[in-house]
Amino acid sequence: MSQRSISRSDILKLARLRGAPEIFHSIQGEGKSLGIPSVFVRTSLCNLHCIWCDTDYTWNWEGTRFIHKHDDRPGYQKFSQKDWISECNIAEVAARVATFACPNVILTGGEPMLQQPGLTKLMETLRTICADYHFEVETNGTLVPHPEFDEAVNQYNVSPKLENSGNPLKLREKPAALQFFAQSPKANFKFVLAEKTDLTEVMHLVEKYQIPAEKVWLMPEGSSAAVLNKRRKWLVDICKEYGFRYSDRLHIQIWGAKKGI
Repeated sequence: MSQRSISRSDILKLARLRGAPEIFHSIQGEGKSLGIPSVFVRTSLCNLHCIWCDTDYTWNWEGTRFIHKHDDRPGYQKFSQKDWISECNIAEVAARVATFACPNVILTGGEPMLQQPGLTKLMETLRTICADYHFEVETNGTLVPHPEFDEAVNQYNVSPKLENSGNPLKLREKPAALQFFAQSPKANFKFVLAEKTDLTEVMHLVEKYQIPAEKVWLMPEGSSAAVLNKRRKWLVDICKEYGFRYSDRLHIQIWGAKKGI
């Protein structure tokens, strides 16, 4: 089928990594499903711009004024959308996912919920191939799911951003969305902490939106084993005190900061 004959509603914008759409088979490295073999589909584009983001090739575009912690790193530069976005036919994405004998699919980003109609079609298409597919969505919790999208999703991994992300409050906290997820039986929450003082903000959000402790995971910020090791020592104690769950970044422990594995 030619690209011209494909409806725009049948196109997903995926991250491009090493010249190909970023679809890969690995294990979930974070949160509630840590350790579960999964197929990852990484969408491009994001409505937030975290200074420590390790998938900044999904949003830190040439010509923008976004700030990233790597700005002072020699050779670091913003990304060309032409080189880092793959426009993909949903049927082709589904066929690629189906090549892996793995029923757990993680829709990640970027912010995947910016492309809810296309991802709904992808989930529906995959379930025509196999009814056993289980879909997780990794989201920053700023967008309310459409009814059709919500019906298709099995699990939301909601990661509200804190002040340490560098995003202004008016962008990172959207009450309608957080209220939806706090009340959804499909949702769990993961907060990224860089310092002990970040706990104050976490507790404010947990109390404001009445999020049960058993639905809260705390994870250390860091893209190296050394940084994670340092931060987990005090973060585990916080989890014990408040009854929260602890999440490591298992993929960093195994592969370091490598992508797409």
